Order: sequence, then C-alpha cells, then structure tokens
Amino acid sequence: MSEEVKRDSYSADSIQALEGMEHVRMRPSMYIGDTGIRGLHHLVYEVVDNSIDEALAGHCDVISVIINEDNSITTKDNGRGIPVDLHRKEGVSALEVVMTKIGAGGKFDKDSYKVSGGLHGVGVSCVNALSDNLKATVYREGVIWEQEYEKGKPMYPVKSVGETTERGTVVTFKPDPTIFQQTTEYNYETLASRMRELAFLNKGIRITLTDKREKDEKGEYISEEFHSEEGLKEFIKFLDGTREPIISDVIAIEGEKNDIPVEVAMVYNTSFNENLHSYVNNINTHEGGTHLAGFRRGLTTTLKKYADASGMLDKLKFEISGDDFREGLTAIVSVKVAEPQFEGQTKTKLGNREVTSAVSQAVSEMLENYLEENPNDAKIIVQKVILAAQARHAAKKAREMVHRKTVMSGGGLPGKLSDCASQDPFESEVFLVEGDSAGGTAKQGRDRHFQAILPLRGKILNVEKAMSHKVFENEEIKNIYTALGVTIGTEEDSKALNLSKLRYHKVVIMCDADVDGSHIATLILTFFFRYMKELIEAGHIFIATPPLYLVKKGSKKRYAWSDKERDEIADSYSGGVSVQRYKGLGEMNAEQLWDTTMNPEFRTLRQVTIDNSGEADRIFSMLMGDEVPPRREFIEKNAVYANIDA
Repeated sequence: MSEEVKRDSYSADSIQALEGMEHVRMRPSMYIGDTGIRGLHHLVYEVVDNSIDEALAGHCDVISVIINEDNSITTKDNGRGIPVDLHRKEGVSALEVVMTKIGAGGKFDKDSYKVSGGLHGVGVSCVNALSDNLKATVYREGVIWEQEYEKGKPMYPVKSVGETTERGTVVTFKPDPTIFQQTTEYNYETLASRMRELAFLNKGIRITLTDKREKDEKGEYISEEFHSEEGLKEFIKFLDGTREPIISDVIAIEGEKNDIPVEVAMVYNTSFNENLHSYVNNINTHEGGTHLAGFRRGLTTTLKKYADASGMLDKLKFEISGDDFREGLTAIVSVKVAEPQFEGQTKTKLGNREVTSAVSQAVSEMLENYLEENPNDAKIIVQKVILAAQARHAAKKAREMVHRKTVMSGGGLPGKLSDCASQDPFESEVFLVEGDSAGGTAKQGRDRHFQAILPLRGKILNVEKAMSHKVFENEEIKNIYTALGVTIGTEEDSKALNLSKLRYHKVVIMCDADVDGSHIATLILTFFFRYMKELIEAGHIFIATPPLYLVKKGSKKRYAWSDKERDEIADSYSGGVSVQRYKGLGEMNAEQLWDTTMNPEFRTLRQVTIDNSGEADRIFSMLMGDEVPPRREFIEKNAVYANIDA
C-alpha cells in the first residue's frame, strides 16, 4: 500500500494509547505548565491543535472557536472526525480512548499524521481531565456520534444521535474551577493573538473566534476571522507594521530540505533591534534551538560572503560579527519536524541536529538568489551591517564601562540606590521609582531589611529608537544595570545577560497612576524587553499598582484602584464621603504607600510575562516607535485598562 493511501486511512487502529491519565488532576502543572491564566488558555490551544493537525494532513480548512456566555469553550472543525469504531486493544470506542487516555491520538501513528503540534501528545484528554464537563460530537461518515464526560470520566458510552451530511469534530468544555482557582474567565485578546498566529503559520486555513459574552453596537457578537494567503510573508508585515523597511519587499522562502519543510520570511528595517521568532510544528520555541542556529548560520555565511565580494568592507578597521548581520532584522523561521526533540527549561528549545543544516541550506539559497536579483537592496543591507558594526564597536566600550562599575562592590553601586540590609537575592526586592520625591517617600515607607529603592530621574531613554552605545551610555540605564548586579555582553552576543550575580529576585516598577506614569512604565518595560528579556522570562519583573483614590467618611477609610471600585465604596458608606484622587505617588505619605503598594501582605504586584513574543514585539514597536495613528488606536481600544486623566 502506498504511503499516501496509508496516511488517508484514519481509523480506530490509528489511535495508540501510550499511558493512563490518573494523576493529571492531581498534578495538572506537569501537563499544562500552570493552573493560572496561561494554563487556562492553553486548554483551548490543545483542542485547536488537534484541528490544525487535521489541516496539516490536508483534511481540514475551517476551524471555529467560540467563548460561550458561561466561559465554556466550543471548537469546531471540518476535518475527518475522530474515529468512533471499536479500539481493539482498549475494547471501547476510539473516541473514548482519545478523550480519556493521556498520549492517545492519531498523531502517534505516522500513517495518520506526518507532523503534529500540541503539548507533545498530552492533548485533548488532558483538557478533558481538567474540565468540569466536556462534550464531544463527531460528524463522520453520515452519522452524528456523541459522548459527554465529567472531570474526565465518561457519563455514557459513545452513541449515535442522528444523521448528517457534515463532517468534523465539535468539542465543548468548561474548565474546572477547583483546578483553575485563580480564574476561569477567558481573555478574548489572548485567544485572538494565538488564532491570528496559527492562521499566519498555516496559510489557507480560516479560523474564526467569536465571543458570546459581549455584543457590538449592532447587537452582534464580537467576532474575527483569521486567514492568510501569503503566510509568513504577511506575518512579517503584521509584526513590522509600525517599523520602516529599508528594502523593497519581504524576503521569503518555502520548501523542503532533507525531508524537513522549512518556511522563512525576513525584512530589514530602520530599527536597531533584532527580532527573531521561531516555530516548530506551530509551537513557539521561545528558547530557539537548532532551527534558529541554522537560520543564523545561513544568514551570516551568505551575507558575509556577499559583503566581502562587494568590497564595501575593505575600509572597515575591525571584524564584522554575527550580531551585525541581524541588527534591524525581523525574521520568522517555521519548520515542521516529524519527531521533534525539545530541550530547555520550558521545553521550547528544539534539539534535533538534522534541522540545523536543513534551515541553513534553505536560507543560503534564498539569500543568494535575492541578493543577486536585487543589487540595490543588497547594497542597503550591507550598509546597514557596516553601521551596526560601527555601533557595536562603540557599544562595546560603553558596556565595558558599565561592566567595570557593576563588578565593583560597595562604592560601585549607584549613589541614588537605597539598598536593603539582606544579602539574599531570593528575599530581596528593588523598586524602580519615578522621581526623587516619590523615591524619598518610598525610602521612608519601605521595610529596610529586604526592600531597596532606586529613584529614576524623569523619563528614561526610549531604547526602541536608540543605537546600542547610546543605551549603554545613558546614566539611568547604567544605574539599573549596576544596581541589579548583572553583567552584559560577550563577543558572540552583545546583549547576552548574566543573571548569576542578580542582587534582587523581584524588580518592581513603581510609577504614578496617570498618563505620564504609564508612559514611564512602558519605557522601562521596553528597555527590559529589548535588553533584559531574560529577567522577564525568569519571572523577576513586576509592576506595582498604587491606588487611584482614598475614600473617607469620618474615621472610616478605604482605597480604590478604579472608578468602579471608588463608586462601590462610596455607595457602601451611604453618602457624606470625601474622595481624594492620587495623581502621583508623592501625594501619599510613607505610611499610605507602605499600606497600599509595598506591604507584601496587602499589595497587588502584577508579574510581567511574555505569552506571545511576536505580539509583545509588535506592541512595543508600535507604542515606542514613530507611527502615531496605530499608537492612538491601541490606546483608544485599551482605554478601559489605561489610567488616563479626563
């Protein structure tokens, strides 16, 4: 039987049950990472990944995701439908095996799926185990089949409930609130970001997201359709929409090398940042891996060869580095691997060695052709590389100054830093405070044992629009580096961060609750995202949330963090209240600042995380770049979350 025929034969025997799922509910974080907001949304991704796998196999092109009024989720596709016939080994319907056995699924049978995404095979059974209830409906070969589950256990055998001309699988599930105790409320934007990403990564598929919890001005449910005809090329244009390109078009390839499908898209822009995004079977590989190594090798080797031959490097007095070829570059690398091996702390680093040469060859061929056919663009790229090399040379000297200041003890710390007594980084925290006035108040109100204060003067440098040496020469940024105790930069990677000497495990951004404060917080976050992303990824960056109001009536007083909360408190006091609006941290005395914003028993710290690096990159570029209209549109759309004075 031919390979094509075998791959189309998707039946009960294609389903292999690898192991049981007894302790998924007992140890959910082992399977989905955590039981917070990220884990909650990952349930949706796992179910959608099954539909995407059907699309990759060529059997599905329409997927819909619905957030229902009760925060349950319904996904539907027009694939072949999960097999329902008897599974010989398990003695029950294959649908029940898929839904109740961890690691069961057609993706383990190479004849059914050549490649697949998802959480390394834990899949929909894991979603079932962590749901209060789940209902699976299969439209297959003219019959509608159905089975329901409670906390992962079948309520009845798979049964036929009617006839149909449709085909596909519908899954509706409601997360178990005893597992997801933080929240079971889905965020539309988070899901939209992932669905958009999947549409770009799998061109031709239509993915619809509908929110039945909210209606627009026309009385219709909020809904978006994500569809891409050009795939990664469109993805690059979306990510780089607020940056100015320096070449005429996006450079893109799609092909197979050594039986590994490789897609790459890239463009050079006027920025000074490197933005590389990599995917394996639709999984965002935050930690990179062999496919990213292959891309860098192919890019550097090919561009270096062209630049040398052009004679444009002859007058340069120092060697070109690999970093120089990637400054101002936005690129996406997507590979499909039959048996991916993941490494790294979060299992998002590809380890398959054979992928390096496949991607490197593909990129080399793509670039050689492009440079030959577009000599003007080729010249502009080499000029950008030379500029980057000169800036790197200047930045190296600036970094060395920061490094010398960092490694010194005592007197090497910034003069404005009010350090804490504790020498234990695990319990120590530093507050980056806007202005000397608020810094003084925070210094008085803090717990000196474990809380340090570093006041920042005004608005720090916008690193989105600055060359590296300007960043390292900036006094406020140098103070942040030296206060934290981290060292930066190697010849191989000029922005690499060494966290081994990190002096505080909580770095808290504390700014005024107004427009200026929000802008300063965004500038600081942009700096961390571009130059200290490792701190964010390790969970060390937090944002303090000072109150907006103090509501008083006689001797009674309560703080409010929103207009709604202020009104609710005022109503509970039944009139005769006075409301004080805090326009800045300096308006609070030391005791109030401690009570509301710094006391670990009562404060609310928002941890900064990166769920989607591509979306984060796009937003920082848009907020801190030169384009005003998209920034205004973003602020207006998110005004309900922003602290904007009337």
